Amino acid sequence: MKRILVGLLVSLWLAAANAAETKPNFIVINIDDMGYADIGPFGSKLNRTPNLDRMAQEGRKLTCYYAAPVCSPSRSALMTGCYPKRVLPIPGVLFPAGAVGLTPQQRTVAELLKTAGYATGCVGKWHLGDQPPFLPTRRGFDYYLGIPYSNDMGPAADGSKSNLGDKLPEARLANLTGNDEAGLRGHSQPPLPLLENEKVKLRVKQDEQQGIVERYTTAAVKFIREHRDQSFFLYLPHNAVHFPIYPGKKWAGKSPNGIYSDWVEEVDWSVGQVLAVLRELKLDAKTLVLFTSDNGGTQRAVNAPLRGFKGTTLEGGMRVPTLAWWPGKIPAGTTCDAITGMLDVLPTFVALAGAKIPAGNKVDGANIWPLLSGDPNAKPAHETFYYFHGLKLQAVRHGDWKLQLVADAPGAKGKGKKQAGGPAAPKLYNLKTDIGEATDVAAAHPEIVKQLQDLAALQKDDLGLDGIGPGCRELGRVKDPQPLLGHDGKARKGFEYD
Repeated sequence: MKRILVGLLVSLWLAAANAAETKPNFIVINIDDMGYADIGPFGSKLNRTPNLDRMAQEGRKLTCYYAAPVCSPSRSALMTGCYPKRVLPIPGVLFPAGAVGLTPQQRTVAELLKTAGYATGCVGKWHLGDQPPFLPTRRGFDYYLGIPYSNDMGPAADGSKSNLGDKLPEARLANLTGNDEAGLRGHSQPPLPLLENEKVKLRVKQDEQQGIVERYTTAAVKFIREHRDQSFFLYLPHNAVHFPIYPGKKWAGKSPNGIYSDWVEEVDWSVGQVLAVLRELKLDAKTLVLFTSDNGGTQRAVNAPLRGFKGTTLEGGMRVPTLAWWPGKIPAGTTCDAITGMLDVLPTFVALAGAKIPAGNKVDGANIWPLLSGDPNAKPAHETFYYFHGLKLQAVRHGDWKLQLVADAPGAKGKGKKQAGGPAAPKLYNLKTDIGEATDVAAAHPEIVKQLQDLAALQKDDLGLDGIGPGCRELGRVKDPQPLLGHDGKARKGFEYD
């Protein structure tokens, strides 16, 4: 009997060890405001990106991967597996000292991976709320280092409103007009804090801006080394290449195409450092790395052949350059043209980790591992995809057809034509033959227009066509929100300098 029990215990231990051995690591490298064609694998002729070129050669390009038009919504989709409007129903983005943040009713990918025994770390820009209940350390991450929002959300005197080398703007009085529950705007914004877990590490001025990519990269590599012997999830959302542009001192002036290209090339170096340590530690064969951008590029970026920029629901505002890498698991040098996006990260990682999505936590994303692995029998993850800008549904896609429901958004060239006495006429594009959304074919395909209008109408009883729909979850909310770092440079109580 004793031998039987010992044998059973050994078998259980071996089964547990084998299960742990088969759990992959996950790394998501999320760049801020990178254009579709800012890197070599997606056609850049300006920026030298040898590490991303190699990553594409060894992995898979996702050419139809969707984020959101702006920062906070995109990150909410990545964290929760949902359309942004479901879990962060706000008109735009979050700002410092905002009273609202990501809904507490939806579990994050970090929280779910922790249930499967994963170590979790976030290094970089969070942007889902900066008040204590909203921080990464309260949403499933064991470790956090970063600026909790965009690197332009600080005082002009600290360099937050101007690029490297520009003359600092003159000091201005704080302007409180327009501030609301989403936080402080413009010249009312407090100094930028660099947090480590829940302590202010330093005040981010120009030198700190210029060193932010290297600081994040060093911390990311350290996290990988420290957790080499266990399954881990590392989320690395860079502040680069968001305005203000601050390439590191080793990179500034090295590109022939200006400081924006300098910063893109420094980001490529950072990716190379992450992949190199995985190879060195022999973790490459058990680590899935996803490289992407939180939205389309601004007008300083290159989004060709897409039309539009950040802040629009045109393809150039939401379709982002994405690479998936896992040597031996993801077929090298391949391309996937299927509709995928930020909302697929959670269901894919959770499935690969052997975890479960709790009942009641509805997700809009899908497990796209069959597409990533090149399964020839993989089915489309999304036959229909909805393009929300804040609270408004602006476009819908089904298959190759995309119907723009509203007039062209700011940042797009040209204006939507209005029907006499009525709203702007919807525009229909075939993205397979017209990726640049140059030719409206609505008049030639009224039946397709009607089909997509009917699909759009289905959102009326879920997320809503405009405003808060019944499927939107309540925002996280705090009373009396306070900056983490005051205008006097003093940290909020409980967040004192570490």
